Amino acid sequence: MRLDILNHGYGTGTKLLFTVIRLVSRHPVPDAAKLVFYRPDFYGDRAKAFTHEAMRGPSDWSVGDRELMAAYVSQVNGSAFCVAAHSATAKLAYQDAPQVTAVLDDLDSAPVAEPLRATLRMLGKLTREGTVGADDMRDVLAAGASPRQVEDALAVCAAFNVTGRLADAFGFGLLTPEDFEAGAKYLLKRGYR
Repeated sequence: MRLDILNHGYGTGTKLLFTVIRLVSRHPVPDAAKLVFYRPDFYGDRAKAFTHEAMRGPSDWSVGDRELMAAYVSQVNGSAFCVAAHSATAKLAYQDAPQVTAVLDDLDSAPVAEPLRATLRMLGKLTREGTVGADDMRDVLAAGASPRQVEDALAVCAAFNVTGRLADAFGFGLLTPEDFEAGAKYLLKRGYR
């Protein structure tokens, strides 16, 4: 059910910003952006800072890897908006749409390195079951991921478990493929700030 709050409740400055974004980009302002501008002191500012650090901060994972993690976690959660947004961004970051599609279709047969596959498998379990254990972590480390990569992947997982649930709770509207691609270009250029 779409909550109407994403259509109203903004100050004059934010409304003006949304108008400028629509005019300059020729694309609608995605609901994800609208959400972080609604009560930024309560949610938006913190969410942007955390997500930007998880997705664009220093990491041994590439931007494409982290966007793929976001898409994968979102798929496990069944968040259509987030899957579309982050698979579009991963495809653009990797410059390899078939690889992203393959991972989302069948992780076990997808053409990705074992550390990433094991990490995605662990993130999927954590998202589905709400818990992972020492054996799960040992499997990821044995596949070649470093402890720091595990930490970074868990940050991505946390960010998109929250974002995906909010997307569904607020009923984020799906965009056209062209709109998602424009959003992907923006995210690759500017990040999540």
